[in-house]
Amino acid sequence: MAEKIIVEPLADGQVIRVTLNAPKANVLDGAMMSDIQEFLDILTFQSDVKLVQFTGAGDNFSFGASVPEHTKENAPQMLKQFHKLFYTLADLAIPTAAIVSGQCLGGGLELALMCNFMFLDQTAKLGQPEISLGVFAPPASLILPMKVGQAHADNLLLSGKIISAEDAMRIGLATALYDDHEAMLAGVDKWVEKIILPKSASSLKHAVRAARLEFNAVIKEKLSEQEKLYLNELMATCDANEGIQSFLERRKPEWKNE
Repeated sequence: MAEKIIVEPLADGQVIRVTLNAPKANVLDGAMMSDIQEFLDILTFQSDVKLVQFTGAGDNFSFGASVPEHTKENAPQMLKQFHKLFYTLADLAIPTAAIVSGQCLGGGLELALMCNFMFLDQTAKLGQPEISLGVFAPPASLILPMKVGQAHADNLLLSGKIISAEDAMRIGLATALYDDHEAMLAGVDKWVEKIILPKSASSLKHAVRAARLEFNAVIKEKLSEQEKLYLNELMATCDANEGIQSFLERRKPEWKNE
């Protein structure tokens, strides 16, 4: 496996920890997404995995997807590659957990949102800041309303605000909150030992399919519609392109409201 991710088997291979390995930002660029996809494809042939964990190297989970890959010419390939991860995770039906320290933003938060469980420490900061760049977050626009309700989803998606770990717990976004990274890893290990390891891998997969029947149907049926809206309508506007370009040029955007 390439160095953009680190794959670590735990508990005799019943748990696999995937570390996004491009600190400090752990940007989900095309190379990293390709490595994650390769790993997920291999999982298709492994029947004894009970949990896949995603975490980030260094102080942060992920700053999100690569902004240069959001430009009009690159967005079609980027979205196709990114969204394939969500379809694959849905089809695998292996329980997943995000272990989050530091910044968890944009596409990084979307990957965490796709997980069945989300563990945070006090340094965690979560948000979907895409609207500040004049664009929107397709997977999060579907997942957040299902996870935390429309009001909280609108607050995150339309404001671009970044919330604390405490606020994430308050709105029901996370499973558990720990004081620091070390306490979180120890706590997750205990949780895995108590909750995951005693169960059948096969039964867990069937339970995930059952619990996420409607959730996965929304992902599979509506994410392609979000992708078309993004590519065919949003990226045809002046402001979406201005937002991305201004970020790359490190200047304030000049909105034309069109």
